[in-house]
Formats: sequence, C-alpha cells, structure tokens
Amino acid sequence: MRISILGAGNVGSTLAAGLTKCGHDVVLGVRDPKKRPAAEGKLLSVKDAVQAADVIVLAVPWNSVPDAIKSAGDLTGKIVLDATNPLLPDLSGLDTPPGKSGGERVAELARVPVVKIFNTTGFQNMANPVYNGQAATMFYCGDDANAKSIAATLATDLGFEPIDAGPLKQASVLEPFALLWISLAHQQGLGANIAFKLMRR
Repeated sequence: MRISILGAGNVGSTLAAGLTKCGHDVVLGVRDPKKRPAAEGKLLSVKDAVQAADVIVLAVPWNSVPDAIKSAGDLTGKIVLDATNPLLPDLSGLDTPPGKSGGERVAELARVPVVKIFNTTGFQNMANPVYNGQAATMFYCGDDANAKSIAATLATDLGFEPIDAGPLKQASVLEPFALLWISLAHQQGLGANIAFKLMRR
C-alpha cells in the first residue's frame, strides 16, 4: 500500500518505520525536507508526498493541521487517517468547541473520507503494541466502510487489535480517551509502557 505520513515527529516516524517493515511503500511529508535528517526515511514535501500515496496519515501537531491539509493540495480519491489530538497546550483539556471533535474538523478541511485512528496511545506502543502475548487495542472510527477497512488492516499489520468504535462523530469520545492515556502515563507516573485492552468474556 502507498502511504504518506504527514509529520516526522515521534508518532509519524514510528508509524513510518513500522509500516515500512510490514512491506508498505511509505514516505514522510514535511514542510521542508532539506531541514530534516536523511536518517528519518524517505522525505518529500507535503504536496509531493500526498501525490505519491493512496493513504494519508495525519500526524502533525493539532495547530499545524490546517496548514498541512492546505499544503497537501487536492486529496480527491485518497483517504486520511487522523492520528492527531486537539490538545490544549497545558494538556488540561481539548481545543474543540462543544459537540465537535478534531476528527470531524479534519474531515471538513480534507473533504475526503477520514478515519480517526492511532491517537489513543503513545508512539512507544506503535513500535511494539504487544504485552505478554496480547495485542493492545486500537480503537478507530469513521463514516466510510472502505476507509475503515484499510485503517483496521494497517493497525493489524502493526500488531494492534483494531476495534471499530463507530461513525466519525465517535472521535469526540476517542480524543478524551487519548487524554486519559496521556494523564495516566505522564501525570500519574505510570510511564509510557501502558496500553488499553478491550477484554471479552
């Protein structure tokens, strides 16, 4: 699968490395490729990276989302996997108006099918989501069945157990869920090597 990851931070770089190991054709789209170390992988401008891919993973800071999507140009025929979280700078809450999620805002800007995924855990778990032989759960949501199927396949490839959380409006649930992981890992001192698991009886 041809995948472009917009953003070369911890999340973007980790997803790129993992998906490349799974056999996917992955490029990283950044604002200025000349200013990034070559060791991070195949780097292109945002627009060039998008043109070379069928699936776009949005992994930039929340305040960079509008610029990233604008720089991407025409997204017709592509799908967007939204790994962002609309966090306030002090991590005290979410930077979204009542009743609106970051995922829905991404869909408004991109105007193509969007799946919220890879946002509810840290990049450490994206590198290795297996705990004592069990795959960590990766929740996702979206309105397009084909886009959700692709998202679930990529999560499985990385070693997660993907769980469909419903339509894209459920991003308003998954984004606070991400804030819970951040709080437990960093503010409550549990560390980044924790993950959520949906249990069945």
